[in-house]
Amino acid sequence: MSTNKVWFITGASRGFGLEITKAALASGDKVVGTVRSQPEKLANELDHPNFQAIILDVTNEAQAIEAAGKTIELFGRIDVLVNNAGFGLLSAVEEGTDKEVRHMYDTNVFGLLHVTRAFLPYMRQQKSGHIINITSVGGLASAAGWGLYASTKFAVEGINEALADELRPLGIFSTAVEPGYFRTNFLDGASLTSAAKVIADYSETSGKMREIVPQVSYNQPGDPVKLAQAILKLAAAKNPPVHLPLGKDTLFYFNQKMEKFNAEIEEWREIITSTDHDDVK
Repeated sequence: MSTNKVWFITGASRGFGLEITKAALASGDKVVGTVRSQPEKLANELDHPNFQAIILDVTNEAQAIEAAGKTIELFGRIDVLVNNAGFGLLSAVEEGTDKEVRHMYDTNVFGLLHVTRAFLPYMRQQKSGHIINITSVGGLASAAGWGLYASTKFAVEGINEALADELRPLGIFSTAVEPGYFRTNFLDGASLTSAAKVIADYSETSGKMREIVPQVSYNQPGDPVKLAQAILKLAAAKNPPVHLPLGKDTLFYFNQKMEKFNAEIEEWREIITSTDHDDVK
C-alpha cells in the first residue's frame, strides 16, 4: 500500500494520532508527529528512523509555519497532513463560558486553520497532497451535552467541503473523517473537559450525558488500530472522498438525523416552498 509518503500528524502522542503514526511508520512511510511538550519522550517510545517528533501548539500560527518548514527541510515534501489535535467540552450550551468555548475553538478550528495554511503553499507548489481533517460523529449530528464541541466539528466540516472544491483542481485532496465512539482515552479527561458551571434545569439532558460518559469510557465500540488502517487506505486512494464516516454508530446517528430532517421537510414543505418570488418557477 505504501508509496513512501511523508506525513505530518498533529496530536501524535496519544489516541488516533499515535495509532495513525504507528501505522504509517509500519507501512514504510515517514512521519513528523507533533506534541505540546517532551518530543524526545515520543521519539524514544516509537524509536523509528523515519519518525521525527516536534513541539507544536497549534494555536500558535508562527510555530505552525516553522513546523511546516522544518518538515520540508527534513523530508523534501509533504504528502499527507492529518489535522488531529483537538479536545472536547462536555456542557449544555448555556453552561459553557465564553472563555471555555473560545479556548476550544482556538485549538479545534483556528489551530486547524493555522496548520493547514502553513502547509498549503508547499502542496500547491507540488501540485499534490492530501489533507485529512479528523472531525467527529459530532460534526454530522449534535446532541445534548455536546453542542459546543459539535459546533467546532461542524465548522471543520464546512471548511473541509470548501477546501475539497478549491484544492481538487490543483491536484490536492481534502477529506473530513468522522469517527464515532472509539476506545481511546478521549472520554477519561485526557482530551475532554466539562464546563465548570452546572445548571440543574439541564439534569435530564446534558446532565444525563455527564453521567453516561464515565460508563462509556473504554467501552466504546470502535477500534483505533482499525481506524488507523482505514486512514492508510484513505491516504492511498486515487480519488478520496470528501467525507469518511467511521464506525457503525456514526452511520446510525447520521441516518437517524437525516430521517428526522426529511420528515420535517415533508411536514413543512408547503411553507418551505412558499417563500420565493411569484415570478420564480
